[in-house]
Amino acid sequence: MKLLAIETATDTCSIALQLDGRRSALTEHLPRRQTERVLPMVDEILNQAGIALSSLDAIAFSQGPGAFTGVRVAVSIAQGLAFAVDVPLIGISTLACTAQAAAMTHGPGAWFVAQDARMAEVYIAGYNFSETESEPECLLNDMLCAPDALPAEFAASLSGAPAGLNWRGVGSGEMYLEQIRQQCSALGEWIGDIGPSAEAMLPLAVSAWSRGEVVAAELAQPVYLRNQVVQGAIR
Repeated sequence: MKLLAIETATDTCSIALQLDGRRSALTEHLPRRQTERVLPMVDEILNQAGIALSSLDAIAFSQGPGAFTGVRVAVSIAQGLAFAVDVPLIGISTLACTAQAAAMTHGPGAWFVAQDARMAEVYIAGYNFSETESEPECLLNDMLCAPDALPAEFAASLSGAPAGLNWRGVGSGEMYLEQIRQQCSALGEWIGDIGPSAEAMLPLAVSAWSRGEVVAAELAQPVYLRNQVVQGAIR
């Protein structure tokens, strides 16, 4: 499979490429400058691999939640590229991507993601990565809430650690860690210096591709969560 991934939902701009199992990635820290660099980085990674944009099977993009401008950049750039060469798009949750990055670096297990959403709120989600399964199990759907008002059922699960799950945390929501731990006494180590990346997006996009979860360029949509009422579904 030939897959390009674009991640710009945070202050980092990253591009990754998968060519039949081989992966490469470019990453730059570019607060508010993703628009300037994302297309040159796409050209660079394709040139390094010696392939044309038109040879891709799909393009994956970070669909949010995240910074409003960053999410819009990822969606619009992915749409423009997909329109140009008529390939489908795969939208990937920024929070799932962050959890995947944590699992790739620090090992599988249950990961609670909390990203700073500003306005004294956090974007949260929960994913469990198994050593034997190719894709994570979603334990808490992406949602927006106050850091001291996590969904009660989910907070209880992080306090009781049912079914042998040992939860760890990841994300820029570390600034609210004291409030989070007051609700989730069994939450273990917190990794604050990992965020979403295009490289971590690749395995999630491959799984989505295998399930047929692709959309035409004109149907790609960002996910903001703010100003929506979102219920966290425990599975």
